[in-house]
Amino acid sequence: MARDPAYRQQPGAAAHSPATPPTSLPSLGRQARAIAAALTAFGLAVLLWPRGGDSSTAAPGGFLLDAGGRAATLGSRLAPVSLVHFWATWCPPCIEETPALDRLVRDFGGDRNFAVLRVAVADSSSRVESFLGAGAPGVLYDPQWEVAHRYGTDQLPETYLVVGGRIVEKFIGEVNWDDPAVRQKIAARLPRGAAGGASGMTGSS
Repeated sequence: MARDPAYRQQPGAAAHSPATPPTSLPSLGRQARAIAAALTAFGLAVLLWPRGGDSSTAAPGGFLLDAGGRAATLGSRLAPVSLVHFWATWCPPCIEETPALDRLVRDFGGDRNFAVLRVAVADSSSRVESFLGAGAPGVLYDPQWEVAHRYGTDQLPETYLVVGGRIVEKFIGEVNWDDPAVRQKIAARLPRGAAGGASGMTGSS
């Protein structure tokens, strides 16, 4: 998997020191301090404990740019079933998997319930258009990794299967989008069954 050479940890991003307790706390007895600690832990558990039994998570939103440099929201472009694909032209595995992803887009193109959103990370519209062709559909830009990081992505390529606004599967690294098993995972999520031509296709050009 390729990593943006311009992206690295901030050198000053050391962990902050724990906040000092109130000055009155040392005067409390051990039992009182234990109760206070238990209450604090309970409060954090209430805030952080996962809600509901669904293992999927809500797909993050965020502002991206379109090819013209205008602000574009990701959420408004999601179909009932979408692949959110983070990639870049400087990423060799991304380049390798693009033809198969193009075939997936072509073969599922007749289903209005499906969309592929390609988010070019730390890339330029001129390079992307030179690679994909001018006016390539479904391409947005994330210049500073902001939306990619919200999804939990810091290496490319990564792709998220989003169904009904929730992430149901994450594909890490280069994916063979011609693989019938991969295509079936997508088709099974579409309303009224598989998309036309998707099931069992190898995606040969």
